[in-house]
Order: sequence, then C-alpha cells, then structure tokens
Amino acid sequence: MPIAQVNGQRIFFSDSGGNGPAIVFSHGLLMDHEMFAPQVAALSDRYRCITWDERGHGKTAGDTLPPFSYYDSANDLVALLDHLGIQRAVLAGMSQGGYLSLRCALTQPARVRALILIDTQAGPEDPGKMAGYRQLVDDWAANGLSDAVAGIIESTILGEGWPGAEQWKSKWKAWTPANLVGCIQTLASRDDITAKIGAISVPTLVLHGDKDAAIPVSAAQYLASTISKAAFIAIQGAGHAANLTHPEPTNAAIEGFLARLAAAA
Repeated sequence: MPIAQVNGQRIFFSDSGGNGPAIVFSHGLLMDHEMFAPQVAALSDRYRCITWDERGHGKTAGDTLPPFSYYDSANDLVALLDHLGIQRAVLAGMSQGGYLSLRCALTQPARVRALILIDTQAGPEDPGKMAGYRQLVDDWAANGLSDAVAGIIESTILGEGWPGAEQWKSKWKAWTPANLVGCIQTLASRDDITAKIGAISVPTLVLHGDKDAAIPVSAAQYLASTISKAAFIAIQGAGHAANLTHPEPTNAAIEGFLARLAAAA
C-alpha cells in the first residue's frame, strides 16, 4: 500500500505514474481518493494522476485525529509532491479538496501549475447549514449511521437516486467518532479567504453542479469572477459531487482546460 510518511502523517496515495503533467486530485468531506476514479480512468493515459486520502479519511484515517486546519492539509499535499519528486502540479479539488487547494495556491504558489475547483467556495460554511451538519454528525458519532442520516448525506453529496450511492454508504458506516468529530470541526472552523483569492494568478477552471444543495452556484461564480485567469462551467443536472455523478461533462470540461493549458505553455 503506497504510504507517504510526511508531516507526522501516514498518507495513503495512488499514483498512475508516467511522464505526463501531474494532476493531484483532492476529495471532499466524507469521501476518499476513489471519488476521482472517473477522472483517473479518462486522463491517466496522458497525465500523471495522483489521488490521496486526506487526514481523517479513507486509508489515511487512524484511531485518533488531532486538531488540524486546511492549511495543514495544504502542507500535506505539498509534502506529498516532495515525496513523489514533483515540483509543480495541477491541483484539482472537490469541496473540501478545493478548500485545501485554494490555500495551497495562496501559501505555496510556486508549486501550483493550475487549479481545477469543483463544487467549492472561498467563504465559510453557511451558519444554518453548519448547525444541521453538526447535528447529523453528533447523532452519527453517538449512535452509528442510521438509514435516515445516511439518506440525508447521500442526498447532500450525491443527489437523489444516483446508482453508485450504496458503495459510499458502506464506506460511511466504517467511520469512527474521532474522525467524524475532528473533520467536522475543521470544516466549521476554517477561515474566510474570500478577500485573498484575488491574489491567485494561475489558470483556473471552476466547475459546479447546477443542482448543488451544499454550496450555491453563486459561490463558484464568485471564484471565477475574482481569480484573474478563471473560467466557469456549470455541470447541468449535477449536485455536490459533480465529477463523480456526472463524469462525462466534467471530464470534457477538464480535458478542454488541460489542452488549453498545454497550448499556452
């Protein structure tokens, strides 16, 4: 099992290898590296696709989870690049993965070739939604994952009736209280970087499901209008995990962006 021992963490990752330009895919809250399987399948013949499990998630998760921030996660990403001998990469982040990718672009701009931001935002969580998330996690941590809570999470992340949902429900049932509580605290306590993202100057693709119930499309449109070299594409009919549930239009948008990036190099 490929593990990077960096920043005091045992970070699981997957690397398609090859000599193509590197893309690091960072997943959303309660997800893991496998959510980018459709992108890796579409791109790995031409690009070096790296996926990883962030702190508290997937095969990186341990029995305990000390407090951490998305700046720590951004540093984990850079340390993973160092571990793999990669100087610069395209950072593709979905939701939470976008939070850490944006912070990486702000704190380590020399390591970022471009950004692909999927269903993410620069601002903090909506207070009303955050209160609801805490209530769900508190119930989950105390009583295990009920069918009712699993259904709400499914609807929020994957949308209604997506056929691959059962795989993710099985993964959610394996979560431990320590990782649940720690990850939701990181989500709730993140800083507002809205006023800072204008400093990002790398080419950026902003993708957002037009049915996203977790983050409004307006947040994505703000990213695209504030980052100087950004373009916005709405993924029609998609919810919060647009790259997973609607891979065809997402992959088409990503491939077009990467082709333009190569042509401009």
